[in-house]
Amino acid sequence: MSTGSWRDIILSEFIPNVSKLTIVNDPDDLLTEERLSIELKSRGFDLIDFNDPVEFRYAYESGYRSLWDQGIQTKQGVILRLHNSELDDLPHDLLKAGRQLPFNLGDLFPNLSYPVIEKLDRSFLDELFDAQTKYSPNKLGDNTTKDFILLHVFGIAANLINNDVELLRTLLRIHYNKLKIPPVLCDRLVQLLKDNNRFHDWPLDTIVSDDGAFFAFLQERWPLFLDVLAHRNQIIKETSAYNMKYTGPITLPFNHEDIRVYVDNLFVEGKLTPVQKTDICIETNPWIISGISKRHDIDPKLRINSLLEIIEKTLPYPESRYLEWIDFAMKWAELRALIHTTDQREKLEKYKQISDLVDTNFTNWLIRHYAGLINLPPTNPAMLHHVPRRMARELESEGDMKLALVVVDGLSLDQWVTIRKILHEQDPGLVMRESATFAWIPTLTSVSRQAAFSGRPPVYYPMSINTTNNESNLWRQFWEELGLSRLEIGYQRSLGDGNASEILDENLNLDQSKVIGLVVDKVDKIMHGMQLGTAGMHNQIKQWCKEGFLSSLIGYLLDHGYQVWLTSDHGNIECSGKGRPSEGAIAETRGERVRVYPTSELRDSVAKTLPFAVKWDPIGLPPNYFPLLAEGSDAFVKEGEVIVGHGGISIEEVIVPMVIFEKRIH
Repeated sequence: MSTGSWRDIILSEFIPNVSKLTIVNDPDDLLTEERLSIELKSRGFDLIDFNDPVEFRYAYESGYRSLWDQGIQTKQGVILRLHNSELDDLPHDLLKAGRQLPFNLGDLFPNLSYPVIEKLDRSFLDELFDAQTKYSPNKLGDNTTKDFILLHVFGIAANLINNDVELLRTLLRIHYNKLKIPPVLCDRLVQLLKDNNRFHDWPLDTIVSDDGAFFAFLQERWPLFLDVLAHRNQIIKETSAYNMKYTGPITLPFNHEDIRVYVDNLFVEGKLTPVQKTDICIETNPWIISGISKRHDIDPKLRINSLLEIIEKTLPYPESRYLEWIDFAMKWAELRALIHTTDQREKLEKYKQISDLVDTNFTNWLIRHYAGLINLPPTNPAMLHHVPRRMARELESEGDMKLALVVVDGLSLDQWVTIRKILHEQDPGLVMRESATFAWIPTLTSVSRQAAFSGRPPVYYPMSINTTNNESNLWRQFWEELGLSRLEIGYQRSLGDGNASEILDENLNLDQSKVIGLVVDKVDKIMHGMQLGTAGMHNQIKQWCKEGFLSSLIGYLLDHGYQVWLTSDHGNIECSGKGRPSEGAIAETRGERVRVYPTSELRDSVAKTLPFAVKWDPIGLPPNYFPLLAEGSDAFVKEGEVIVGHGGISIEEVIVPMVIFEKRIH
């Protein structure tokens, strides 16, 4: 076995200018792995998935073959990637024109159990390949492969977890660091922990695999821990007042040195919520201060200082993976929400300095890495068009499940932070699994929201790229192709006010439908009328959320047996005008943060007059669609005018919330 990278084995087959078309049988999604796909692109290869013959023909014929037939040489070769399709299903002309290659995990990891390793996120293959090279295991079965991966990829030796501190530390490392441990490995870990017999009262089946449940488990035990601390470690026998929903040990060892290191960050980053406590001496236990809301006036300052430190330490590098940017964006959103909802002007200068650095780093990262996100498998949705595909997998594995996709038009990640707090106040029993995903660029409703409902990149809906009027048809088409009947598919838009349950009952059949798509456009309406900047946005969104529509909507869907997925088509950012382009009528879309032109020549000629504009490569976009974006916090509006807008490539516009609400725990 080669001692290099597993990617080197595959890349050795891709030499530029050998063949215009390469057909690859890739059942394990190896070519879509983030870093490999970027390297293939840099070598001159474009990746096209063969999911649908008509879609493929459109992309291939319009982008490549028509040019080759005219004798025009393109810089890029084409890799036609087959996932589930057999080579025999391909048209004869393609088989004749292209060379054929197979790649699979079984060949890369011959001594490990294929049914186990195929469940592993491809971002972990580096660690697995290194471990295989170092330890050269003999042929392993399912369980021994699981144990090998838990130890050498995730650093978890279940046989060494022998007390509450070691278990809690392991779970914190998994969930705080968002380790994407697949269910098959979570189940193995739970089995090994149960065999130990020391953890028989822990709700392992829930908290090992579900970060939302784990943090809720910690949250309900934090007040009791503080009471024990306040009463000098006396055992509290009466616990009914704490209203615990999760079984398990009554008190947790939060004060152990290995656990303390996480506690401050859990509260600072919003994973846990501080509780009011007046009878405890913070001076003798300073490490607990972030978890106590004894004095509301000092909380924002403490959290902002701590978040600024965390953010400076965790700003991703140029070669970081997209998951690192998502994790960072969630911390960044906590900071933005705090600054814009509290009167902390003295922190704004420091914040603006870091914000400029974030903009620069994120823009540079997008230019190199964004294309590598499009064809990733939807296991952990990296982009909006992956979300319905992931939902479809849920439906496939749980046949009696019902699913609802709620797209809150224009909701940024920091505004979600504000909403989350209110939803929790309105329904403390709500369990939320929070993450984030990438919107499509340009971050326009017609581009990105259609991707969320169609499950496809925008290149496949060129006729409706400038409108959302075809959205319901795209949503229905996606699910009908997967075998659902029209009566099992629901869609409703223009939501946000009124009685949520009555509106749903009037427009949808919740009992008959298996999937429903909903558009809540209230936030977008607030944004387009906003004259008070980001702080004003937060204030108005807060007031709207307190009226209860969103909480009622989610609750009513959960009560009807739906798993609820909430996301957004784009975020928004406060920006200031640098002047409107004097372009006449040549721009087909004239937004505040983006202009779109029918040819690259027109776009480039306008760009020469606007030094603050970025020429965006039309990745995954239809032909004759060439965006020009305002960079940083600039806008194509009157000089000095301050607006809240979208369309650009700031982290606030591009990385949007993705939250799964589960049925309440009773």
